[in-house]
Amino acid sequence: MNGAGNDFVMIDNRELGLQLTPEQTQKICDRQRGVGADGVLLLRLAKGDAHLGWDFFNRDGSEGEMCGNGARCFARFAQRHLDGRESLSFETLAGVIEARLNGESVTVSLTPPHDFRIGDHIKLASGEVEIHSVNTGVPHAVLFVADADEAMVSELGREIRHHEHYAPAGTNVNFVQRTGDDSIRVRTYERGVGETLACGTGVSAAALIMAKLHGCGSPVRVRVLGGDDLGVAFEPAGDSFANVQLTGPAEFVFSGQIEI
Repeated sequence: MNGAGNDFVMIDNRELGLQLTPEQTQKICDRQRGVGADGVLLLRLAKGDAHLGWDFFNRDGSEGEMCGNGARCFARFAQRHLDGRESLSFETLAGVIEARLNGESVTVSLTPPHDFRIGDHIKLASGEVEIHSVNTGVPHAVLFVADADEAMVSELGREIRHHEHYAPAGTNVNFVQRTGDDSIRVRTYERGVGETLACGTGVSAAALIMAKLHGCGSPVRVRVLGGDDLGVAFEPAGDSFANVQLTGPAEFVFSGQIEI
């Protein structure tokens, strides 16, 4: 499946009992020797009151707490196993996610954002930069640029991701271009993956930082590298935001089998 170009292998693991090793995940995600994907999502039975649960692994085999585009894809995949219902909930390491489905469009409610840091300055090989950060299920750094097309995402993204300022866990890195009063373009360097065509939690982080710095209203429209537009809605809540929701496409590509 793919959500705005961010692609995932989905596996119904309720009866298989799979426990993927990092090497197996890497093999599945390999674009030359495997299926090819940014990550793997295993659908499992819920441990609590949610309808279902997931286990999410990045392309490098590391376990991920949350993924906005993956969450939308997972919701449509799960819908097939829950009698086609239009709303459902599922467990992630970041908390329980609620989803509403309308055809190929899915809206997911993100966990409350936290750990806002505005106006940090860090030293890079190219000089000092101002950078902002927030956790929208996973940690994200936000760097505003004049032109997202010209941003050195791979080089700077890798340097910031491993910067001591974000040690030991590291961070995802978003390069954000303001395109209107309530619209932005975003390119994202993801931990465990590299640059992707879209990142849902990164899009959300960028939109919330945009709202914090420039006071724009909800929703914020976000154009991602893959060419899709995502919507981030939110409600102001003191110094933070509540009811953060991400809306965008989630599409089935193909189904099949692979030996691991």
